[in-house]
Amino acid sequence: MAVATTTRTLSKPVLGNIHAVPAASDSYSSFELSPRAACALPLAFTLALAAFLLLPQVREQPPLMWSFAGAAAALLLWNAALHVTRFCHRTLTLEVLLRRQHYVQACAQGSVLIYWGWHWPQVYEFAYLIAAQLVFAYAFDMLLSWSRRDRYTFGFGPFPVIFSINLFLWFRQEWFFLQFLMVAVGFAAKELLRWEKNGRLSHIFNPSSFPLAVFSLALLATGASDMTWGKQIATTQFYPPNMYLMLFLIGLPGQLFFGVTSMTMSAVVTTYLIGVAYHALTGVYFFYDSYVPIAVFLGMHLLFTDPSTSPRTELGRIIFGMLYGLSTVLLYELLGRAGLPTFYDKLLQVPLLNLSIKLIDRAAQSDVLRRLDPAVLGGWLAPHQRHLAYMAVWLIVFSGMTIARGVGDTHEGQWLPFWQRACEAERPAACAYLAQREAAFCDQGSGWACNEYGLLQREREVEGPGALATLGRGCEVGFGAACINADRMRQNAAVLVTTRPRLDDYPIILRGSKGEITDRSPAALYAEACRQGWPDTCGRGNVSATR
Repeated sequence: MAVATTTRTLSKPVLGNIHAVPAASDSYSSFELSPRAACALPLAFTLALAAFLLLPQVREQPPLMWSFAGAAAALLLWNAALHVTRFCHRTLTLEVLLRRQHYVQACAQGSVLIYWGWHWPQVYEFAYLIAAQLVFAYAFDMLLSWSRRDRYTFGFGPFPVIFSINLFLWFRQEWFFLQFLMVAVGFAAKELLRWEKNGRLSHIFNPSSFPLAVFSLALLATGASDMTWGKQIATTQFYPPNMYLMLFLIGLPGQLFFGVTSMTMSAVVTTYLIGVAYHALTGVYFFYDSYVPIAVFLGMHLLFTDPSTSPRTELGRIIFGMLYGLSTVLLYELLGRAGLPTFYDKLLQVPLLNLSIKLIDRAAQSDVLRRLDPAVLGGWLAPHQRHLAYMAVWLIVFSGMTIARGVGDTHEGQWLPFWQRACEAERPAACAYLAQREAAFCDQGSGWACNEYGLLQREREVEGPGALATLGRGCEVGFGAACINADRMRQNAAVLVTTRPRLDDYPIILRGSKGEITDRSPAALYAEACRQGWPDTCGRGNVSATR
């Protein structure tokens, strides 16, 4: 039996206690639960997780089925342990706290998942696994909280944690038990790793970024990144049209309510300016196909911006964002030089940044830097007015970057003509990246790409299969120049031939970093080829014959 005692309070807790502190915008109530009701609540979520075993998608994949069975069994044992201890003889308090911070973040993240899934169907196919993680998170968090104290806060808290984790890293179905473990690590860190902040105990680490960083390190150390969909996630998040604009727009409510615009803007601008400087020095792009990769842009809006684990000073938040942007660039370079997957560049540094927030705040409040704090410079403005001012500046900056093609769908680094010219000009790493893109397009069935890749292999030291084998693949798909070149190479001829792509090649080689090209009419293909800078394509929209 539950006895409701609805309250509305804004008082701070006694230091050392851990319970809900509602803000003025939050909905709050509390209930005293009888021992029987208290035991039934986490058990209900545990049984809900076990119910996923009835789904055909789970039963038909034995490794996935055992992952669900193992997670449900562990929770059932935990429930049983609490039943035979003093837990079920206590009167527990259930606090229902609907924090704006949680449901605003969850709505933004859910919007990204829906929009991304519309253009990459695997997201929707993974939806039931995200739902299972949510159920597991509620059960685990409740059991952990009530194992340690007489109070549990129920709300939307698990939603932004689970959505954030699943925007950046999924384990494949055969290793899905590690996904449950990753969720458990996040909630355990939130509950157990705490420090005093602003007069009360608060979790140190962002509960989604901490497990992402821990498991990313483990995957890098073991060379097991193929156990995840991490690379595909980072790549396919650019498939939806206008994804940068979408992320910018869905980030605005959180920036208005929680004052995190300065973190996002400083992170994006820092990364962008480094990219501009790199391009000015080398003639190529640091991230190859963008100034700020879409997955990094997403992290700058919805991963490291948790206000609970960020500096509290406004200058501190600007420094925090700059450090995130700078560390992303450094990690990308270090991982690339080590031959490791670079999609971890946005995940590894966040816990270290969380640990540094007190130091950052102290630096921001020092005599040297305090005079630069926007809160001091704009002290005549109320906090929400400063939030609006930051958002106005961010709107201007984002619009300028979009006009300059610094963000958006039309960055020239996506397209082969830029890298062909860069390779001819001997720009740093240009030929290696060109070879990588041509090899990928060859694998997708472009005979022209196979021919060009084979020629590049013959001229330069490029990793991969031999040039003759590559040309043979081009010949197999009917590209005449590849057949001619394969025969000439067998005869040790010195001169090989190159020619323009066929119309059938364009749907493959025009993709850039986006998803599949849907309009394959000759007019549309030649118009897109012209826009990307392919030679002899402008004005050929009426040509329908393949060449």
